[in-house]
Amino acid sequence: MDWQALALTLKLASLTTAILLAISIPFASWMVLGRSRFRHLAEALSALPLVLPPTVLGYYLLVLLGPRTYPGRAIAGMLGHPLAFSFEGLVVGSVIYSFPFASQPLVAGFSAIDLNLIEAARLLGASPTRLVRTLLIPLAGRSLLTAGILSFLHTVGEFGVVLMLGGDIAGSTRTLSISLFNQVEAFDYPAANRTALLLLFFCVTALIIVYARPFKGSNFARESSLGKDRF
Repeated sequence: MDWQALALTLKLASLTTAILLAISIPFASWMVLGRSRFRHLAEALSALPLVLPPTVLGYYLLVLLGPRTYPGRAIAGMLGHPLAFSFEGLVVGSVIYSFPFASQPLVAGFSAIDLNLIEAARLLGASPTRLVRTLLIPLAGRSLLTAGILSFLHTVGEFGVVLMLGGDIAGSTRTLSISLFNQVEAFDYPAANRTALLLLFFCVTALIIVYARPFKGSNFARESSLGKDRF
């Protein structure tokens, strides 16, 4: 087992998940509560990583964050090194690539909340921030859990973006998926089997956590009625 790659992967997935939730909650709130004419464009762009080949996304990020572009040079001047082929670059690429896995469950969860509750909260003077904090998030708890787990697992298993943007630098950009690829290339199948089993264990355990949590219409209705008392 490549323990260094495992530690780096867990660090990358944890940081990426935290950033994605911090970004996706306001985004999903705006998608559900906002009335902007650019809503459909934002929805299409946010879903683009789902259909775009990872190597294509990784290539454009590599070009954009490399030293040959103005944004890349500006970032390198601030950080002291280019974002390409660095851990920070992997974080940027992972956030962009995994964004739909965080935003779409939250949009679906927020959209399922009774509009009468939202309108009642607005009439009682709830600000958008309080509306999200005391109504949307509590009533969409399972969606929040799903968004976090999917973001984490998708980051753990990503390969194309990591390879294109970060390369294979031990201790800096080599994740478990790249380590598995190297083990197979070296015909080290026992090590590859251990790495693959570990990734499989992560995925199965996380999905059991998601699906084992009960979610019944009656519970949602009860939580919705309790939400009226928050205002």
